[in-house]
Amino acid sequence: MSQRLIIIIGAVCVIAAAAWYMMSGQGQMGAAGPGGMGGMPPAAVSVYQLKTEIINREETLPGRISAFRQAEIRPQVNGIITKRLFEEGSVIEQGQPLYQIDDVPYKAALASAKADLVSAQANLQAARAKEARFKELIKTNAVSGQAYDDAKADLDKAVAEIAVAEAAIEVAEVNLGYTRVYAPISGRIGRSSVTEGALVTTNQSESLALITQLDPVYVDISQPGVNSMRLRTDMVGKSDIPVQVILDTSAGTVHPEKGSLKFSDVVVDETTGSVGLRAVVPNPDQTLLPGLFVRAKIELGERSAVLVPQRATTRNPDGGLTVWTVDENNQANPRPITVAGAYTDQWIIASGIEAGETIVIEGYQKIRPGMTVSPSPWSPAP
Repeated sequence: MSQRLIIIIGAVCVIAAAAWYMMSGQGQMGAAGPGGMGGMPPAAVSVYQLKTEIINREETLPGRISAFRQAEIRPQVNGIITKRLFEEGSVIEQGQPLYQIDDVPYKAALASAKADLVSAQANLQAARAKEARFKELIKTNAVSGQAYDDAKADLDKAVAEIAVAEAAIEVAEVNLGYTRVYAPISGRIGRSSVTEGALVTTNQSESLALITQLDPVYVDISQPGVNSMRLRTDMVGKSDIPVQVILDTSAGTVHPEKGSLKFSDVVVDETTGSVGLRAVVPNPDQTLLPGLFVRAKIELGERSAVLVPQRATTRNPDGGLTVWTVDENNQANPRPITVAGAYTDQWIIASGIEAGETIVIEGYQKIRPGMTVSPSPWSPAP
């Protein structure tokens, strides 16, 4: 029994020694193997060499339609509405009558003012005659100097009464004219808030109706303040910047008429942190209505840019973007980049990488900084 046990123990030791030798030899081979990955070949990646390209620069931002002109119709005299002179929802021309306010009191006021003028003119004639008569009498001392002075004062008072009467006539004529309410602008008028028989006053808060000019319309665009400087830079030197209104992004529905960008605000809204832009867009069919939310595509024209496919970038915890670069020794390393917007499915590079450098498009998930890779050219899908 002892000899058999010795033989078994010896066999076990031989097997263990052989296993240890094989494992140690394999480890040494792995340490010296290519790529430092236990003898594994370098990771295969698809790479792309960056170059400068000419692109049509565009910026798509949220916007809202607002009226080009809008007028709230309010009375300028007190009275009873006797007639409504328009159809609700119809197109109104500037100067078209809209309401008639009872004008009987204002006609009476005008007649009274004219009568006061006639009376004042009669008083003026009498005062002039008296002043002329006293002027002759004072030469012979037939009247006192005080009496002549009183006659001159009466003449001056009569002249003033003429001015007051004429002003009263003008006011009465203006008030009489205000009894007919006219449209201050052309456009489409909404519903009337009053009917015949309603009492209106000059200081009422509610308007009688609202006229909205719908051709053209404004598109009020909102842009994050952090991006406003980049857009302002792209706008420098351009006098006419086209704007396309997108009605439905998913369906690709756009407004048939292009507008133009008119101005940009000079302050950042403290509540939203955005900068306002405004475009004017033709609206001949009046399909764009005030309050409608749209997206506005601002066409900034051609420019040269370095583009990186978005699929080649990763997002950092701080929100920044990183790409993997490959140097002349086929070593891969991450590189932080900043972008100046998007173009189709690519980022427009602002800084961090330049034309001529090589980046990893596919396969960066399996590499680490400083690792040697096996690059092959990347071909975008047709």
